Amino acid sequence: MIIIDAKDLIVGRLGTKVAKQLLLKEEIAILNCEKAVFTGKKEVVFKKYDEARKRGAPLKGPFNSKRPDFFLRRVFRGMLPYKTGRGEEAFANLKCYVGIPKEFEGKTIITYDDINKNKKSVPVVSVLEVCKALGFEKM
Repeated sequence: MIIIDAKDLIVGRLGTKVAKQLLLKEEIAILNCEKAVFTGKKEVVFKKYDEARKRGAPLKGPFNSKRPDFFLRRVFRGMLPYKTGRGEEAFANLKCYVGIPKEFEGKTIITYDDINKNKKSVPVVSVLEVCKALGFEKM
């Protein structure tokens, strides 16, 4: 099992690495989902996800969860062929967590320095901020 700390990692770039590993039948656990970041101005990112929430019929979607772990899991699902057997199996091997659960304390946790937000000089918005803008309250 690969354990990844998503703190300060750019979501899109993390997603490509995660999707490749999932399609190679690896099990992946992503910790600190709420601390991952989207690049871009806050207003633009909020507008994108708010419009996606209002688009379409209420019972037909698209659906984005307000919880940071489910929200990030849904983002990564879009990078997999989830409607095929292979993609469905890969998506089942993905686990996302808010914070660091006790079961992962003391284990080797990977972080990717090449996709860290501190390497870029662009504005960023955390997943938690996006979820709060969508209506997430507890944390």
